[in-house]
Amino acid sequence: MVGNPTEVTTVAPALSVTARDPVNGIEPVLAEVLAGVVRTEQVPVDSHFFDDLGANSLVMAHFCARVRKHPDLPAVSMRDVYGHPTIRTLAAALAEVPAEAPAPPQEPAAPPAVGSSARYVLCGALQFLVFAVYCLLSGLVTAQGYAWVSAGDGVLDVYLRSALFGGGVFVGLCTLPVVAKWVLVGRWKETEFPVWSLAYLRFWTVKVLVHANPMVLFAGNPLYVLYLRALGARIGGNVTILSHAVPVCTDLFTVGANTVIRKDSHFLCYQAHAGRIRTGRVTLGKDVFVGENTVLDIGASLGDGSQLGHASALYGGAAVPTGQHWHGSPAERTDVDYVRVAPAECGTARRVGYGLATVLQTLLVTMPLLVGGTYMLLTVAPSLDVLLNTQARHITSGRFYAEAFALSVALFVGFVVVGLAVVTVVPRLLNRFLEPDRVYPLYGFHYSVQRSVARLTNVKFFKWLCGDSSYIVHYLRAIGYDLSHVEQTGSNFGTAVAHETPFLATVGRGTMVADGLSIMNAEFSGTSFRVSRATIGPNSFLGNHIAYPVGGRTGENVLLATKVMVPLDGEVREGVGLLGSPPFEIPRTVERDTRFDHLREGDELHRRLAAKNRHNLRTMGLFLFIRWFDMFVLTVLGFAALDLYGEYGAVGGLLIGASLIVGLVFTTGYYVLVERVILRFRPLEPRLHSIYDPLFWRQERLWKLPDKHLAVFNGTPFKNVVWRLLGVRIGRRVFDDGAYITERTLTAIGDDCTLGAHSKVQSHSQEDGTFKSDHIEIGDGVTLGVGALVHYGASVGDAAVIAADSFLMKGEEVPPGARWGGNPAAEQRRA
Repeated sequence: MVGNPTEVTTVAPALSVTARDPVNGIEPVLAEVLAGVVRTEQVPVDSHFFDDLGANSLVMAHFCARVRKHPDLPAVSMRDVYGHPTIRTLAAALAEVPAEAPAPPQEPAAPPAVGSSARYVLCGALQFLVFAVYCLLSGLVTAQGYAWVSAGDGVLDVYLRSALFGGGVFVGLCTLPVVAKWVLVGRWKETEFPVWSLAYLRFWTVKVLVHANPMVLFAGNPLYVLYLRALGARIGGNVTILSHAVPVCTDLFTVGANTVIRKDSHFLCYQAHAGRIRTGRVTLGKDVFVGENTVLDIGASLGDGSQLGHASALYGGAAVPTGQHWHGSPAERTDVDYVRVAPAECGTARRVGYGLATVLQTLLVTMPLLVGGTYMLLTVAPSLDVLLNTQARHITSGRFYAEAFALSVALFVGFVVVGLAVVTVVPRLLNRFLEPDRVYPLYGFHYSVQRSVARLTNVKFFKWLCGDSSYIVHYLRAIGYDLSHVEQTGSNFGTAVAHETPFLATVGRGTMVADGLSIMNAEFSGTSFRVSRATIGPNSFLGNHIAYPVGGRTGENVLLATKVMVPLDGEVREGVGLLGSPPFEIPRTVERDTRFDHLREGDELHRRLAAKNRHNLRTMGLFLFIRWFDMFVLTVLGFAALDLYGEYGAVGGLLIGASLIVGLVFTTGYYVLVERVILRFRPLEPRLHSIYDPLFWRQERLWKLPDKHLAVFNGTPFKNVVWRLLGVRIGRRVFDDGAYITERTLTAIGDDCTLGAHSKVQSHSQEDGTFKSDHIEIGDGVTLGVGALVHYGASVGDAAVIAADSFLMKGEEVPPGARWGGNPAAEQRRA
């Protein structure tokens, strides 16, 4: 169901001078405000905001902000503007909103709470100590294991030792988080405590261990459910969880039998708010379906047989009644059925057998290959006599560094060449066993094939390398995408494109995708799955972070805005834009986004595209070198620790652990320096230009900088240090639980802010061939909920709250102390 933008979502003000004649009283005031925004003397009340006045969403966001500041006008949201795109229709819609009784003047927003700097520093020191102990113990275990495996006599003996050592390490890594949780916390209860406290330190330690557990890789496997049960979760029989987002407060997580949870769903069972951690329940009944790209905040619940659609969120204690279907952010009732695949026979025996097969494969194949295979590869490699000789110190010899150089080059080139061959050949062979639109039971041969195809073809390295260039088209075709007759733009796809199978993904001619597209071409129930073709129409544009399902009701020439919910019902939308969750129609394009269209045609396009391709090739080569050099230094550090281990014996194992810490510090500092050099040690400036402008090409280079290592610093004071080094103007004692900032030097964050897990601060946007960027200002004490996204040009006042999964659109101004939520975000209704 597509949302109805003509339904006014704002709250009327107290009775004012306009109450006697609402329409005629509001019209001239709205017209005057809009005239000031668009810088004209007069705005006709019947002029269309976008078609006649040439406005765009950024301009109208400024209009909404000025209206909110006017004492005689009701608040206006972007949804209202798109639903009533003239002054006359907007005023009429606002006049129909029932007026509230006069309310006493609101008290000024309370100043944000000031944290304790001493507690902040002490917590950071203790967190470093925990991390250091973990690394040092890992070094000791690695050293002893290497010595024992290397003492093996013959291939069989090395295999057996590798299986025992690798299996022991795997079991230990899986068991440690469970033991730590029960020892440090016991059973999680609903409570709250301040960040940077001793209670938080215990919480953080358990969270890090739980998320670093190799069992996370088994999402979609019955073993994963057993792991969550061991952590205290109450999970019924025949439950399938495909999301890698592990809940932290597992005792507060309840799931009924036969429930399925799709990937990229977040149900953490805690909430970071205003400098405090709140733990709370997430309860799912029997036969529940939770879609992809969803957020279940604390207090959320779904009754038996209920459904939550894709790109949706439940927060503020929202509860879906038994048997109902909801979608949207925040979710509301719908008639759409999100379970579109018939059930199949999938009993307990099948699940047990699949789990046992996975255990045997891990212990007898995967771990021996990782441990023994690595050892055998190094021992048979030529010219590594010095690197592997632990009987004497070689760290000061030139031969040591020459061998490290050769080994790093061989490993890096081998990974690129062999990896490319594997991801383009093996999935094609496996795909022969899958028949489109055929229903298969879970946890069988065909399920394993589908999971293997998805895992292999979603390797991020090659999409990172080729994304934001013409070469991503050739790579996606090589792994199986149907891209029709491609119109090369040089930016057809970003660096993050995901799918369930590439062989049933079709993207039409002339379509461009910004970043974060997930093509959901596999459908799941609690017992079955099938793969089907998902088709994205031609001449369309897809913004960031979109999950596109099988049967999406969009056709040709459609704009899908950032974080939009793709509709599954109604007529096929063509020639329009869709925004929000649930989605509503907006103009396909505006004048601001067409000013560079002349650069996308004829000889001018060919000339600029060729120049962009050459620049992108240089960028790809540069970043291959940058990543190899990081690998080379880490190789030197690792073998230097091994060299010293041979001299100092068991104590040398601590040096191997210390090399892990030094390696993390080096990698972090190295990529900080690379980014600052690319920027020439100057901040970015707000831009509005074509994607064929060399300024944009240089901006693209920043998006290729590796940053996955930053996740290690989540929830620690060290994350703020890294952000400052990268150019973010960040205040004191900010709690960053896993936020991502795209343009660091365009972002300012105040003191004592709370940035929720998976939140994003994105200071840019691309629509068709136009690129735009601007500053983002976040005041003191602001809270960003889980999965919230703040767009360029936005400002958030002190102590304001942006709810989970919200999309704060470009140019929005959130007043101090306000609570905003939704997609697109607007001020939340008073109770």
